[in-house]
Amino acid sequence: MAESDKPLLIKRYASRRLYNTETSDYVTLEDIAEFIRDGREVQIIDLKSGDDLTRQYLLQIIAEHESRGENVLPINVLTDLVRSYSNQATSMVPDFLAASFEMLRDSQSQVMDSMTKANPLSGMPGMEAMRAQQEAFLKAMTGGLSGMGKVPTPGAAPAESSNEDLSDIKKQLSELQDKLSKLGK
Repeated sequence: MAESDKPLLIKRYASRRLYNTETSDYVTLEDIAEFIRDGREVQIIDLKSGDDLTRQYLLQIIAEHESRGENVLPINVLTDLVRSYSNQATSMVPDFLAASFEMLRDSQSQVMDSMTKANPLSGMPGMEAMRAQQEAFLKAMTGGLSGMGKVPTPGAAPAESSNEDLSDIKKQLSELQDKLSKLGK
């Protein structure tokens, strides 16, 4: 099993600090959220008791994003989740949610594949810039859920940060606009 296939082990010390066992440094909740957005599984363990705290910290990450106005979960979904804890539907809700998110990931992957592979216009100048914009848009709309919106481009190195992605998209958009201006003349 490759190193990145194993869950990243995070240990919580008595001081409540979170320790990344791979890089031997302390991490924040935002760091953990970034690992997850990059497609990495994490496991958070209490060092003293050995209890698995992953669920608790993932819920805390979601709550923080929601409280900052990054609303992904509509009120009616949150209400239904609260209701599901108090009735017999509790047993089927986790399976339903997991299946729903899996369908969302699969359908987005199919859309991205159809935009790149099956598109006869993909060789046209400027299409790569448009594909990058669409990818960035889908990533922004989905909050980067488990690598959603990422379509590997053959021979392309992964981007170092979202700022570089944004700069690259702006550059490609500018190039596309220049090409369109020249075609219009």
